[in-house]
Amino acid sequence: MEVNRVREDNFMDIRRIVQWISAIISNAYYKGYTTLSIYQGPAKKACVPFLNCYSCPGALGSCPIGAMQSLLASLPHQFSFYVAGLLTATGAAVGRFACGWLCPFGLFQELLAKLNHKKYAIPAALKKLKYIILVLTLLLPVIWVNEAGLASPYFCKFLCPAGTLEAGLPLGLGNPELSPLLGKIFTWKVILLIIFIVASIFTFRPFCRTICPLGAFYALFNPISMVRLETNSTSCIACGKCSQACPMDIDVESKPNDPECIRCLKCKNVCPTGALYFSTKPAPKNILEDNTLGDNRQ
Repeated sequence: MEVNRVREDNFMDIRRIVQWISAIISNAYYKGYTTLSIYQGPAKKACVPFLNCYSCPGALGSCPIGAMQSLLASLPHQFSFYVAGLLTATGAAVGRFACGWLCPFGLFQELLAKLNHKKYAIPAALKKLKYIILVLTLLLPVIWVNEAGLASPYFCKFLCPAGTLEAGLPLGLGNPELSPLLGKIFTWKVILLIIFIVASIFTFRPFCRTICPLGAFYALFNPISMVRLETNSTSCIACGKCSQACPMDIDVESKPNDPECIRCLKCKNVCPTGALYFSTKPAPKNILEDNTLGDNRQ
């Protein structure tokens, strides 16, 4: 038991290091924090495969959700095949790996989660909300337009707490010229950010599980991605430790590639028999047998 705990701790340290490296590199325009300016160099033409606000003072790349919405909202309402291709390639390759290992706002929520060990489950209906928001994120900039035919990146403007934290607060409150222009929308977004900050203390990554459209998009690929988590029915003893360790409240034994899985691999590293493994091929037929067989493998 102690060996498993040491192995799990070591592995989670690696994931945390990768998360920090991703956050630091993607926000490495340090001059922006001192001058409260936005980087406009050539790297800004590229999108990162996770949420990272374009207007963040340190952001070197663009947020895929913001980039897609901006093009959809402006005339002639262009669909970005570059952004769609980037996200599809990422999802098809590794599913929600970018959520669990690369997203800075995901890291922020996980750090808040350390403040309280008791966690509450998120209702299943709220987990479905992100799919509705994904559809609205793509449709509203096209159908909700003004007289000139223009629209706004509505998710970024009204909902995204990552943008409020990374850009709205430092630029809005730190710049005397912008502070007087802050209105009801900014107040609403600050309230929403506070709600998610508090929620992150009592439940694991609530934003990712309820309203993140990028998480919803990647979730569609989890069951079919090139790299998937499989369960070896021969080795599995149905002890339930994998599901108990899962911070996303997934029944890992029966559904290891659940759309909610962020590939954090806590389940894999607490499995006493090594029954969980990564594969780039479909699981053999005997591995996909009914998990009721596990009742006889005690």
